[in-house]
Amino acid sequence: MERTGRSHNARFVAFSFLFVVAVAGAVIDRQKREFVIPDWIEIVDEPAPENSKTIQRAVRVRDAKVTYDGAQVWRVEGHKDIVSNVTMDFQEAGLLSLWAGNDTAVDVMVRSEEISRLSRYLKQKDLSYQVVIEDLQKAIDEENPSLSEQEMEELQGRKGHRMEWTSYHRLEDIHGYLDYLAETFPDVCSVVTIGHSVEGRPLKVIRISNGKSNSPALWIDGGIHAREWISPASVTYVINHLVENSEALEADYYILPVVNPDGYEYTFTKDRLWRKNRKRSVGSLCTGVDLNRNFGYRWGGLGTSKDPCREIYAGSGPFSEPETNAIRYFFEASSANFKAYLTFHSYGQYILYPWGYDKRVPPDYADLDAVGKQMSTAMKKADGARSAYTVGNSATTLYAASGGSDDWAKAILKMKYTYTVELRDTGKYGFVLPSRYIVPTAKEALAAVMVVTEACKSL
Repeated sequence: MERTGRSHNARFVAFSFLFVVAVAGAVIDRQKREFVIPDWIEIVDEPAPENSKTIQRAVRVRDAKVTYDGAQVWRVEGHKDIVSNVTMDFQEAGLLSLWAGNDTAVDVMVRSEEISRLSRYLKQKDLSYQVVIEDLQKAIDEENPSLSEQEMEELQGRKGHRMEWTSYHRLEDIHGYLDYLAETFPDVCSVVTIGHSVEGRPLKVIRISNGKSNSPALWIDGGIHAREWISPASVTYVINHLVENSEALEADYYILPVVNPDGYEYTFTKDRLWRKNRKRSVGSLCTGVDLNRNFGYRWGGLGTSKDPCREIYAGSGPFSEPETNAIRYFFEASSANFKAYLTFHSYGQYILYPWGYDKRVPPDYADLDAVGKQMSTAMKKADGARSAYTVGNSATTLYAASGGSDDWAKAILKMKYTYTVELRDTGKYGFVLPSRYIVPTAKEALAAVMVVTEACKSL
């Protein structure tokens, strides 16, 4: 008791001393001091609920850069129902992140503090696993040895833009490249901003055409999931090839290299493995909507979540996001003769056709399967690496995912050839594919585009 009393008295004396000092300081210096907000605090406008008459003001701590020190990527194998239940439980608890998977195996990212617990749990369930990436942060650090500022300036001075395919580029370089093409090759290229992202970044679509009437049109996009860097890199490579060989064009191409510009930039500045857009959800501390669950066909079904904290959160409703809405409005206004819709993702090396919302297929699935197999053959021959791409229905080959852009394009836009192409690799590097693989992977993407172009010519 005596010790407690002394402690209490000491605290009282200390508080009294600080109070006296503070009052004395205020008497000596009565000048009004300006309050400076620390750089780690951000004042933001939060979205107001519907029918609210006021705009909510909020203060939040700025996002710190996410690191993955000690994290690993595992491939878990076993009976599909057990694997599915285990990964679901741990995902719900925020203890792991699902990277990819099929009926027999899943790739999961495990943070360092959860490695022991998850290992014990898997053994209890008689599930085997292998470590695919032993040091995830090291893989991230080594993935993209970018060019120096001097090299970038030299590149721009020599070519008129900063784009090349030995490294992954920021959004500014990609958009600058599109603008350069439109200014340099106005007879072939034009660029239009079809909308803006949550944070106000432009959604730039380049049209590549030689102006022939009644040419079939193909839509190509990339970067709908922010962390899949190989997708925009491959799509810009395709753009480069089409422009350089424009005299041989037999179709019109409308290409959006980065569907999710906010998320894409966030992967460079804050969190390399961010997936969703950057929409702040009302009533939740979590951010982002999975744009490939937000399209208006079978929205909110299998393979989606209503929880804003989940990576497969489908949003508050179909087309709730400005990025997906911009694509919808573009097609509503376009008079182009669209025959194909190609969306590039990673990873796994798959060529997937609808439906994704359930294990069903469209009436013309045999045509989709046949052209998909032609794509696979061409991609295998593209670079000498003989990469094998599996062809099949989305939900059956991988997993059900409702509200995807491919299902919407097939069902609502009535596109004949609609594919989601999951580019390299099959799991050795996953989402952190080193930049030395950009060109070989992009050549495979280009081969797929050429096969679909040929198929569209006969429609």
